[in-house]
Amino acid sequence: MSQQQWSAVDGYFTDLLGADDEVLRAAQRESDAAGLPPIAVTAHQGRLLHLLARIRGARRILEIGTLGGYSTIHLARALPEDGRLVTLEYAPHHAEVARANIARAGLADRVEVRVGPALETLPILDAEGGEPFDLVFIDADKDNYPHYLEWSLRLARVGAVIVLDNVVLGGAVLDPAAGGVRAQGVRTTLELLAKDPRLDATAVQTVGDKGWDGFALAVVTG
Repeated sequence: MSQQQWSAVDGYFTDLLGADDEVLRAAQRESDAAGLPPIAVTAHQGRLLHLLARIRGARRILEIGTLGGYSTIHLARALPEDGRLVTLEYAPHHAEVARANIARAGLADRVEVRVGPALETLPILDAEGGEPFDLVFIDADKDNYPHYLEWSLRLARVGAVIVLDNVVLGGAVLDPAAGGVRAQGVRTTLELLAKDPRLDATAVQTVGDKGWDGFALAVVTG
């Protein structure tokens, strides 16, 4: 199978199952025009996040890594009117683009974009003592994934779903020494998922528009 075929199947799923619309396409266009890197989830991956949030009945969602807000929109659309999504973005320019995209989607009333290194904003969230989160989506710098997982466990309720993107990295997860700090961070995180008694987890590899990659999925059990 080739990249062209993988992308064609992605397009078929997206068109057939209604994973995309003009609001989402506009968010992609604005992100591209603003010079953001093309690393957002694909349309049907975003739809998967949306469905996971609905299945969980999430009222509170934490996203680590906003980029242009594309995945944020998918997730926030799953929230009830009184739901809340907090998304953490390192780069001020990315956050500015994301806020505009989220507002255009009509979701500004339930989404808060916080700017700064996540390892600085996560302790602030913890200190504020708000309600625990029902779903956490981690899609940021891979070398800090182990820390993000630990903070997610601290901030999530029992029964919460944690989703981690990009855990295959084109196969680099098999050779973290050669894959650099990103692969090492993912590998360490997967080992934490395997041994932490508070989690039940699995991982799935995928192919598509973004090549060969995958995600990990965990439920907080205690």
